Amino acid sequence: MLTDDELAGICDLFGALTREEFERARSELAYRQGEEPGPEGRIEEARSAYALVEHEGLVLAGPAAFPTLPEGASDLPHILDVPEREVDREAAGKTVLRRLSAEDDPDLAREVSYDLEAWAPVDASAVRDDEQERL
Repeated sequence: MLTDDELAGICDLFGALTREEFERARSELAYRQGEEPGPEGRIEEARSAYALVEHEGLVLAGPAAFPTLPEGASDLPHILDVPEREVDREAAGKTVLRRLSAEDDPDLAREVSYDLEAWAPVDASAVRDDEQERL
């Protein structure tokens, strides 16, 4: 099963993928490795950890990821007919910031807020300030 960072690496290879493209990439990679692509909820698990982010219908490597290419992934651009995409990092950062503000796990929100500020040009200090007010 691919790690969160490997899932992020697949997205990062293209810049961003639709969910359908991402599932095709996972399936193709698993086939090439002689493995199963992993459980359907695997993308949601990586989203919960902020290793993946969904923004405007695209899945991309998130602020908590250290994107790593799994073995054989470098062939995916030659196999899949998927364009490279650039995502507006500030807009994606604002999407993550809204999600962090509603996060049920304040420790996770605080931890990811620092990663978010390095990942996108947004100020996530309000997430940390909200945590201080809860204490």
